[in-house]
Amino acid sequence: MDINDFKIADFNVRIIFEESHINTMSLLPSFEPFRQDRTSEDLFFQLIVDDQLKPRSKEGKERIRDFDTGNGNTIVDRFPDGGYQFIIKNINGADCCLLQANKEFTLCKCALNGNYNMRCFGLNNALMLIFAFAGSLRQTLLIHASLVRHNGYGYAFTAKSGTGKSTQVSMWLRYIPNCDLMNDDNPIIRIIDGQPYIYGSPWSGKTPCYRQVKAPLGALTRINRAENNSVQKLSPIEAFASVLPSCSSMKWDSAIFNAICNNVTKVVETTGIYLLNCLPNEDAARVCHKAISK
Repeated sequence: MDINDFKIADFNVRIIFEESHINTMSLLPSFEPFRQDRTSEDLFFQLIVDDQLKPRSKEGKERIRDFDTGNGNTIVDRFPDGGYQFIIKNINGADCCLLQANKEFTLCKCALNGNYNMRCFGLNNALMLIFAFAGSLRQTLLIHASLVRHNGYGYAFTAKSGTGKSTQVSMWLRYIPNCDLMNDDNPIIRIIDGQPYIYGSPWSGKTPCYRQVKAPLGALTRINRAENNSVQKLSPIEAFASVLPSCSSMKWDSAIFNAICNNVTKVVETTGIYLLNCLPNEDAARVCHKAISK
């Protein structure tokens, strides 16, 4: 077995590859900045990659749903003991990964299928699912956002795909002093001692920004295209409704979904949540920076 330990958002993660000439750490180059020496500390989760894993029979599971992730369909089944099975398909409908997990997503196994790109896609998506759902029970959120650090604080921008969150961050990097990119697609928020912190992650979309970095969360801002640049601070109810859709969640699992809602509530209670109506220009970055920065 090939055993690999990582530190992600200050959690210990272990990925084990059963002996294989196909399934190796070459499938996860974005994880290398998070590698650590073998740890004896408690693990956040463990994933065993073993292509000998087989799907459970129909009698041993309940079909929950089949949903479109935007990059392909994922089929979800639940086992009688509360654990789950996911079949992760790519945009062409091909099976890339079979994932089985216990109820808490702390002990997981997966089998990969197809060529190198399919295996990369399946394994990365499986790890994102595991991290998001294991994290929900540990006051942690995996959020779809672009993240910039300014004067020591992390500022996350959310938006529908193509609306301009990466553009807004690029404007901050260009025009606002003392900024650096922490992550461009899937940062991690943790509530620690009642305060929210935001981390870089091994998942960063099309921008290769895989950094083991951490900062207090300064603000969360949703971007909306408009004819003029303006910022408004959202009320608690508006803020909750703005943040929740950006978080990876499972509405069909009440324990996990309730935990995610509680985590979002804690973020709303401790962080400024804003709406930026804007054009994709320098003035938008300056208007936003003035309104939300600490």
